[in-house]
Amino acid sequence: MKSMQQQRGLTFFGLLVVGGLLAFTGVIVAQIVPTYIEFMAVEKAAQKASAGTTVSEVRSIFDKAAQIDDIRTISGKDLEVGKEGDRVVVSFAYAREIHVAGPAYLVMKYQGRSK
Repeated sequence: MKSMQQQRGLTFFGLLVVGGLLAFTGVIVAQIVPTYIEFMAVEKAAQKASAGTTVSEVRSIFDKAAQIDDIRTISGKDLEVGKEGDRVVVSFAYAREIHVAGPAYLVMKYQGRSK
């Protein structure tokens, strides 16, 4: 018979703890990924919108692209439109909250600008 010091492995309780942590992490990651995908779509729409020449045209282009890509977090009126030299620069910033448990939230802050 082997003594307890020579035995190796994971106890059932340890397995439950590790499984719970993996499940919790998986649920959080599953909620974060769609917000990042939406952020990438917002960046793409802002890049398209920078082709406009006036503020209203930039916002209109962004709203059309947002409708196509199903962007609901930010709209054309939330954009900051400026000029750098002869280029139109579109910048944005917004936050998304992900409910974790009880009063706890994970806040994702996204910001970007056209190139």
